[in-house]
Amino acid sequence: MTSVLYDAPGPRAKRRNVLFSVVFFVLLALLLWWIWQTMDDKGQLEWSLWKPFTTSEAWTTYLLPGLADTLKAAALSMVIALPLGAVLGIARMSDHRWVRIPAGAVVEFFRAIPVLLLMLFANEFYVRSTGIPSDERPLYAVVTGLVLYNASVLAEVVRAGILSLPRGQSEAAMAIGLRKSQTMTSILLPQAVTAMLPAIVSQLVVIVKDTALGGVMLGFTELLNTRSTLAANYANVIPSFIVVAILFIVLNFILTSFAAWLEGRLRRSKRSTGAVLGAEKVDDLNAAEIGGTQGTGAGDTTR
Repeated sequence: MTSVLYDAPGPRAKRRNVLFSVVFFVLLALLLWWIWQTMDDKGQLEWSLWKPFTTSEAWTTYLLPGLADTLKAAALSMVIALPLGAVLGIARMSDHRWVRIPAGAVVEFFRAIPVLLLMLFANEFYVRSTGIPSDERPLYAVVTGLVLYNASVLAEVVRAGILSLPRGQSEAAMAIGLRKSQTMTSILLPQAVTAMLPAIVSQLVVIVKDTALGGVMLGFTELLNTRSTLAANYANVIPSFIVVAILFIVLNFILTSFAAWLEGRLRRSKRSTGAVLGAEKVDDLNAAEIGGTQGTGAGDTTR
């Protein structure tokens, strides 16, 4: 038995897959046990190192304010980068060279520069050319770097999503007299959103994680930066890293779960009922249509 993409595994292949799975889980268990033993030997599992996380002081003074700044920077970057990326992606597909070429140059330029360099350049620009207070400057620099880089990446995601649609969609829109702007906003973009959503969510997860770069290089008080202050006060470096890693995992899991729910909802809203009419149903519909036509004709004759 075969499918379109691969041959269905036979008895030997199934046994081999089961054997590989068992070996993998055994090796994973051994790795986790080795990590546990190493941490125990180094004294990293002592209750005194983990106890601060059971008190409100560690959370209200360090972790929650850092998490709030992380979410603030990520939210601002998402809100600005998404529409800017959509505009740049659509501009790269313009029929006008004076629109298409500058948009392509902007996308290729900012996509080629590491996001950390963009943050550093933005911070230096704000220091020398603006009057932004020093305590707010790291936030502005982090958001600027994230927006410039991720908008250029999202522009390519939008362009690829639109180009993945069949050409018949655009040709049908042109046939009924729609302008290109109407075709883009009313036909192509709504259909491309579902296909683009996984890539967009992946980039949003990158935005959340890249906020940590501002904490390392610019002193932005995000989650990883406040972790270092917490670890210095409580002398629990490894436990603090583990707790912050768990917070990032939970945050990104919530984001991807919401995106998966939204994608499924969009797909269901665009899906037809899939009902198949039998021959009798088709004959009944044809008969009703013929009868309705004859009745209309007779009515017109009497008038």
